Amino acid sequence: MEISKAELASAAAVTGSQTQELMGAEVLVKALQAEGVKYVWGYPGGAVLYIYDAFYKQDTIQHVLVRHEQAAVHAADGYARATGDVGVALVTSGPGLTNAVTGIATAYMDSIPMVIISGQVPTAAIGLDAFQECDTVGITRPIVKHNFLVKDPKDLAMTMKKAFHIARSGRPGPVVVDVPKDVSFKKTPYEGYPDKVQMRSYNPVRKGHGGQIRKALQLLLSARRPYIYTGGGVLLGNATQELRTLVDLLGYPVTNTLMGLGAYPASDRKFLGMLGMHGTIEANNAMQNCDVLLAVGARFDDRVIGNPKHFAQNERKIIHIDIDPSSISKRVKVDIPIVGDVKDVLTELISMIKDTDTRVDPAALAGWWDTIEGWRSKDCLKYDRGNKDVIKPQHVVETLWNMTKDADTYITSDVGQHQMWAAQYYRFDEPRRWINSGGLGTMGVGIPYAMGIKLAKPESEVFCITGEGSVQMCIQELSTCLQYNTPIKICSLNNRYLGMVRQWQEIEYSGRYSHSYMDALPNFVKLAEAYGHVGMLIERPQDVEPALREARKLKDRTVFMDFRTDPTENVFPMVKAGMGITEMILGSEDL
Repeated sequence: MEISKAELASAAAVTGSQTQELMGAEVLVKALQAEGVKYVWGYPGGAVLYIYDAFYKQDTIQHVLVRHEQAAVHAADGYARATGDVGVALVTSGPGLTNAVTGIATAYMDSIPMVIISGQVPTAAIGLDAFQECDTVGITRPIVKHNFLVKDPKDLAMTMKKAFHIARSGRPGPVVVDVPKDVSFKKTPYEGYPDKVQMRSYNPVRKGHGGQIRKALQLLLSARRPYIYTGGGVLLGNATQELRTLVDLLGYPVTNTLMGLGAYPASDRKFLGMLGMHGTIEANNAMQNCDVLLAVGARFDDRVIGNPKHFAQNERKIIHIDIDPSSISKRVKVDIPIVGDVKDVLTELISMIKDTDTRVDPAALAGWWDTIEGWRSKDCLKYDRGNKDVIKPQHVVETLWNMTKDADTYITSDVGQHQMWAAQYYRFDEPRRWINSGGLGTMGVGIPYAMGIKLAKPESEVFCITGEGSVQMCIQELSTCLQYNTPIKICSLNNRYLGMVRQWQEIEYSGRYSHSYMDALPNFVKLAEAYGHVGMLIERPQDVEPALREARKLKDRTVFMDFRTDPTENVFPMVKAGMGITEMILGSEDL
């Protein structure tokens, strides 16, 4: 839904004699219009009814009524991840806010720009245990970039301006704006939405230190075994083109984290695959054995480097570029820290490379590539492709990739084995096409993410790769899909287990499968049909491709594909907890 220039002008440019007396709720809606918001996902309740009434009186912002507040935040989150815009959710007080907490924490862990507006009991009732009261500021403080409690309607416009500025600038993140009911109905003079904001205590650095970048350049060009390690910060900073230019200019190997997939084309030979706990041999071995590591928008988390002591055994020089100074040397000591916007820093680094005649030793680089190709030749992602008896989950993902790799496609996932198989076997060539929960590892995000993306990208194909465990956590949003005509395609890799839990129980707990078997599953085909959608049951490997083709033909329908997959299949490679990233289990033969 496009917002016209005239409507933006009416929201933002009221001056002088045009001063209006508006209710706080009306100011809030005008703030959203001025910020260019197109969609708000939410669920009404007593504390936000004046805000909902203000929404009723306008037609530039579409409100999407979800079936659970957690899904409202997830859908807004998915929208933000796919578009780069700030996602907006609206929930009521008390349980509305507490239901939203998981979605807020999910966005916080992955640095997603969001503004969550929560209702609150009237200011006079705060602290008196009023009906549907909770301490929103206190509850959300650890899981937001910032939060506000608005006590006067005259502060609403500037608070919203600050909220959007904080959410999208620096290291992005969710911001909660808590609005008491009386603040939403009291009137206040409105002189227009602020055109700028100044916050003395918040001024993120964008430009990297020139001297540090020059040091990084010298180190990079003197490397004999260089490696480029990138994370979600490259996508969030819209720096994928700069990364691709840098890698192609240098000819160095590159890897992406789970959150960074798509930053560099997976189809390019210089890409070594995802690294980490379920990364490839070549990506993990290169990480451990390089002599100069360039880390860009990544944070050396536990799922990437495994045991820090093991990682520190090999001496290497590390350059770390990140917008957030607190992420640098947090887990791994680095040699050249560069605080700044990754797009700006990479642009400057590329310019310096082009201006110098110095180049890396070609013989050393060729030898390094020979070593890498030796690791790659082990084909650590092989599986039983010829099996005709049972559907291998990898086969479903690989088939989907082959069918859609040249189409305008977005892939969401929930969390578990299916998430790792999607990351391993769907080869992402473009940024912001892989939408999943990385830091918090939240089950249930897949369908809401897909809904949010489909509204933003109605002409694109949107697939949700999920499991029969994860999908039930927000499955009620199939109702939202019908109401708002978001025809997504759901691929459930149904192995009748909480697969990742079962895998760990097999490997670490001597096969004691405690409460990981799903022995009372619904008939997903009938359930999908009950929600007004198309359901498919796929039980044979030879039916996988025809089912996907049929689902794709049904462009205007949500399709739930229940793939009955091999319940014994595990995700390999795998690094066990507490081990180093090169101490990998490559298959069941290593157990």
